[in-house]
Parts: sequence; structure tokens; C-alpha cells
Amino acid sequence: MKKPLVGALFAVLLLGAGVAPATAATGHDASSPAAVKEKVRPKAVNFAGTVALSNCSGSVVRTPNSQPGDPALVLSNGHCMETGFPGPGEVVFNQPSTRSFTLLNASGSGVGTLRASKIAYGTMTDTDISVYQLTRTYAQIESTYGIKALELNTAHPVQGTAITVVSGYWKRTYACNVDGFVYRLKEGEWTWKDSVRYTSACQTIGGTSGSPVIDNATGKVVAVNNTGNEDGQECTDNNPCEVDENGNVTVREGINYAQETYGIVPCIGAGSQFDLDRAGCALPKP
Repeated sequence: MKKPLVGALFAVLLLGAGVAPATAATGHDASSPAAVKEKVRPKAVNFAGTVALSNCSGSVVRTPNSQPGDPALVLSNGHCMETGFPGPGEVVFNQPSTRSFTLLNASGSGVGTLRASKIAYGTMTDTDISVYQLTRTYAQIESTYGIKALELNTAHPVQGTAITVVSGYWKRTYACNVDGFVYRLKEGEWTWKDSVRYTSACQTIGGTSGSPVIDNATGKVVAVNNTGNEDGQECTDNNPCEVDENGNVTVREGINYAQETYGIVPCIGAGSQFDLDRAGCALPKP
């Protein structure tokens, strides 16, 4: 994933960079009332709240119900975890970690180091995410650095939405639109459900794995960048393919993908604790 798994793996080996993974589909119309409502004045998208990992990108994130005193969370890809790629069906849950992250300000400068206390959740099954719990609270980070966490959107992304992929690793942004959704995105031995497909303008590279995908209108995180088809191959590492409800396979060389993040929100309870039995939580369980 370059933007997903394999691509990122090559980036780690060749560039010291990171991995990235894939997409999924369903038809959500940008002309719907909900979509029209979101077309308010766009917010300026910058690097504030993003982080650089040793091999990938990420961001400090919160849910709408997160409290200032809660331990802060960092979102990235499952294939970016220091423990290696989790196998199909594998879920990492509440595993100790001391991983460090470089926090960026609006201009992309590193302003400090954040440290994990654990991998709260990580998987490459159905989606490609890792969420780290930090040793500092949201309030402590804001007080020390003047930087607020990015908020996770609670609704499914909408086709046609203007988005920005913000890479803390490369300190680079990619602007495009949500082109559509993929029923199943298959790459090597991994399969992701309902992935986001970008329009061709988002030419993400290795190391952008884990970057937050931000809705330009709301400033909220709607997905996490994870993969792309590099060589036009079918369903191989670094070359995800799209599989529809009838099993038909489509290959889109040069097109990149992300995993939706709204489904993470119902799984996070008080104190930033993951509870996979909470109402509405559909993330894979260990």
C-alpha cells in the first residue's frame, strides 16, 4: 500500500517513508439535501493537528463527545503500525505502545513530540486504521502547543465533496474530490469495505498513508488515506482492484483510495476508550 499497504512498504524500504491503503463504494449523491447543506463557506485546510510518524502520516483526532481532559487519540493506517501489517481477520486491541509522533502546526513545522501509551485499536480487515491513545490529554496539547484536534465527522462522506489529503510525513497536501465509493477494495490478501475513491487529482505517494482526508467545507475528517493502484495490475500488493456486488472487477491505474472514518465514532466511549460493544459500533472485533 503506497497510499495503502504495499506502496507504503516500498516507501519505507526505499525512502524511509511510509505505507498507504485503499477504497470502497456505495452511491451517495452530492445533490442530496444533506450535501447541499454542507456547501457553506470552505474552511482553510492546513497542517495543524496532523502528525508525522516514522513511516507514515496521521492526525490527532477527537469525536464530537470528546472532553478536554480525555487522553488524545492519533489516527493513522493499520498498515502503518510498528507491529507490522496485521493479517486478514486480525485486530490489535489495547496493546501497549510507546510510539512517538511529531506534531505539526498550521504551516507544517514540527512543534513538539507526542507519545503513545497504547495502540487502542488497529486492523486491516474491512478497513485500514490504527488509533493510538496518547499520554497527554486534548487540553494539555492545546495548552502547550495551541493546536486543537481534528474532529471526526459522524456521517458517511458524500460523492462530489471537495476534499484535501494532508500528509504530515511529507508536509504536503493533495486537493481533489470524492469520485465515488467502492463496494469492496481488494489488495493482495486484504479486503476493505465501502472505500472512498478520489478523483485523479489526488496523486498521493508512499508516506502519505494515514493522512487525514478533510472535507473542505466543514474542516472535519471524513476518511484516512491508505492506498492506490500503481502499475495497473489486478488485486495485487500496491495495485488494489474494485469489486462490485456481483463480483465484477475493475482496475483503475493511477487512482488512489481512502477508508471512511465515521464508523470509528460510535466505538469510542468516555475517556477515549474503545468499546467494541457500544451501540452502532461495527468495527471488527479481536
